Amino acid sequence: MKVFLSSDMEGTAGVVDWAQCVGDGPEAAAGRRLLLAEVNAAIEGALAGGASEIVVNDSHSTMRNLPPDALAGQASYISGSHRPLYMMQGLDSSFDAVLFVSYHGSIGAPAGLSHTYNPRAVMEARLDGVVTGEAGINALVAAHYGVPVVLVTGDRHACEETAALIPGVHAAVVKEPVSRLAAHSLHPVRACALIRETAQQAGAARRRRRRSAGRCWSSRSGPRTSPRRCD
Repeated sequence: MKVFLSSDMEGTAGVVDWAQCVGDGPEAAAGRRLLLAEVNAAIEGALAGGASEIVVNDSHSTMRNLPPDALAGQASYISGSHRPLYMMQGLDSSFDAVLFVSYHGSIGAPAGLSHTYNPRAVMEARLDGVVTGEAGINALVAAHYGVPVVLVTGDRHACEETAALIPGVHAAVVKEPVSRLAAHSLHPVRACALIRETAQQAGAARRRRRRSAGRCWSSRSGPRTSPRRCD
């Protein structure tokens, strides 16, 4: 089973300020270590759930936040900016599942560091009248290729916004927003354990579904706007 992982950063447990996720200062370096641990937890869980190949798309800021040699499972790594498909670059119909790791709430949501792509350009995004953020829009790219999004990790708002468009998606909530610049986070060890467990469950469920129904999937596996697809 081939898995595509898109990693943002603002949804990481313990990250609550832009200094932790932008630039090259000590706080940003610490934030990237927290992110790496959560990405690796998702990779380890996916492998335990039946994945045989993982492709990681570094989707945050300059998109070079993860040390390639530290990625678990010998995952391949897409990094660097200026990509046609941006956070979903590298995805195609050869994949079996998509994971969203460390995602955040949409712009305007009462969630930590909430925004939608570029806050200077995007004030709000809706799909079928439902407010969504980067997860919902990126899920449309996955739907185009017929690949279901099976996991989202991040703050509660990110997970709830994703579930509103993808019923049944597995979610790992690693922090509760207090304000846009404050959150109550799980300890990083517990956050990673939750992500690992949830990713394993998501991968195993996807594998069972593929076995029972070939490679067909319905609109329940993608955004409500997506048609039935069969690879």
